[in-house]
Amino acid sequence: MAQRTLQDMQTEVHQYISQYKEGYFSPLAMLARMSEEVGELAREVNHEFGEKPKKTTEEANSIELELGDILFITICFANSLGIDLTEAHDKVMHKFSTRDANRWTKKGTE
Repeated sequence: MAQRTLQDMQTEVHQYISQYKEGYFSPLAMLARMSEEVGELAREVNHEFGEKPKKTTEEANSIELELGDILFITICFANSLGIDLTEAHDKVMHKFSTRDANRWTKKGTE
């Protein structure tokens, strides 16, 4: 599959959601859904890297799919509020690169 930008993904999700009368969920419902998805990711990480093996009766799932679910609901949330995720990402990276510029040890400076 070809590389896509965040804007491409936001457009794709919007086109998908727009075909349904219900449209986007409310912000509060999306926050609840996002929390559920993060919990499912935590469960998968715990199964793969933690001390809690999966039961033989549990469905196969993956960290990749859970991250995909989180990305989808994040895009839905942003779209419903008119937030450009590329712009949001740029603002966050600027914040981290200025606020935390000397917080961590950079490679090659030891």
